[in-house]
Amino acid sequence: MIQVCAQALPFRHLPVLLIAIMVAGCTSLNDSSAVSDPASQQTLDKAIEQYLRTHPEVIEQSLQALEIKRETEERARQKVALANRQKELLHDPGSPVSGNPNGEVTLVEFFDYRCGFCKRAAGAVTQLQKDDPTVRVVYKDFPILGEPSEWAARAALSANAQGKHQAFHEALLASKNEMTKDELLRVAGDVGLDQKRFEADMTNPEWQTVIDRNRALARELGISGTPGFIVGTELVPGALDVKGLKDLIARVKDGK
Repeated sequence: MIQVCAQALPFRHLPVLLIAIMVAGCTSLNDSSAVSDPASQQTLDKAIEQYLRTHPEVIEQSLQALEIKRETEERARQKVALANRQKELLHDPGSPVSGNPNGEVTLVEFFDYRCGFCKRAAGAVTQLQKDDPTVRVVYKDFPILGEPSEWAARAALSANAQGKHQAFHEALLASKNEMTKDELLRVAGDVGLDQKRFEADMTNPEWQTVIDRNRALARELGISGTPGFIVGTELVPGALDVKGLKDLIARVKDGK
């Protein structure tokens, strides 16, 4: 983490100081061509270089200010994108839904079945639905960790076709085994799926279309990792515990 000197010069003072240096370097020059004079320019360059050498914190502060500016702009862009993509977020027919289907608030999760942080947050998402009957959850399969993640996503969508997505989803996230075909079939059997139909459905090309839509949506919203939680126009990246999820929902409900 970048440390900032406690006595660092405020960034807002930098333009004033640079102007002062420029004026000092040009006091003996009276015509409009002064700034292009090689000797004057060299003096100015050396003065600025010396100032920055003796006040390196100014560079650090400028970089921090630039980063804050970019983050602020990205958050604003993201808010607009989230507002414009509510239909895709909330009502894509290919995205599995759990909780209260008519809930007053919807939690959207972008996730990968092989993601350790998604596994860590899975229990919190399940508990949230038990604690708050007003919550509706939409699952966005976003496999980013290779081919096994792709097949796990296809498997979950196949389970959804049999009306057992939630049971399969929670069992697969709880699994500590590799996402092989045998493991997917085992979990399918454990939760009561028709394994023959399940195995055939996993090659359904419709699932790739659903996954591709999720990827395009994630890209537009600036989501590059998993998990990512969305409520309204609030997006929080990373694993959340039950309190974190409830706080996110309360924040949106209160309009804060």
